Amino acid sequence: MASLPVSAPMEERTGSAGVIADVHRHAMLLLDYFVQYAKVQIGYRADFLISLGTSFAATCFQLGFVIALFQKVPQLAGWRFPEVLFLYGFSLVPYGFFNVVSLNLYNFGNNYIIEGKFDRVLLRPISSLFQVLFEVFRIEALQEVATGLYCMIWAAHRLGIAWTFGKVALLVFFALCAAVIYLSIFVILTTVSFRFEDRVGVHPPVWNVIAFGRYPLTIYNAGVQFILCWVIPFGLASFYPSVRLLGRTVNPQYAPLVPVVAAVFLTIAISLWNLGTRHYTSTGS
Repeated sequence: MASLPVSAPMEERTGSAGVIADVHRHAMLLLDYFVQYAKVQIGYRADFLISLGTSFAATCFQLGFVIALFQKVPQLAGWRFPEVLFLYGFSLVPYGFFNVVSLNLYNFGNNYIIEGKFDRVLLRPISSLFQVLFEVFRIEALQEVATGLYCMIWAAHRLGIAWTFGKVALLVFFALCAAVIYLSIFVILTTVSFRFEDRVGVHPPVWNVIAFGRYPLTIYNAGVQFILCWVIPFGLASFYPSVRLLGRTVNPQYAPLVPVVAAVFLTIAISLWNLGTRHYTSTGS
């Protein structure tokens, strides 16, 4: 069966003006997607509130483990409770933003490949990855962002850290880079579904690794640290930015490499996605 063609822009554009126009077009589409989905959620208010409550309860349960841990020990490998809470809070911010758009990645193999919905995606004159990411949203996941920011503010107050304009800008920059790392890794995992049709996919075991990046990397041995920095860089995305924001010194200092790793993994993710779409064959259903 012949492969379906990858969708292309409606009109060719060149130069910086074309790039700006394309970015603006996608931004407006994203806004439309989000507004329409939010309207649906508001229409089923009770379901949304239940989802929000469930999500918040899960976040509180995870935070409860950190609090309970420091009831038993005063420090964790030289890290005090406010510092660990700051790290934990920062990790929740990019993870929350990623979670808002992650639902279709988890369900991609089942909903798009096996059930044939990806055929519909490829017929539209817009990026297929853009459509898959932004057709549905986990709006309730924004509570993770809010909870993470609250933890950081509380911890910073206890540690006497002032929120200057520069520090806030650094927080936004690192949070964006970390969210890109989370998204890129799971896009890479999603592309496996182009080759192996499986309803569950390979996301679950890697998703569990995220929890390891919410604690100081110094508590792990060298092998685990290497994996969390360079193989599945959840630790790099959260630990080293937090160290920089806290003003602590940890060697080696990998914080400047966070945007580099984000760019590399995003490039790999997009390349693998494009490769998968080029070799995708319709289910014929």
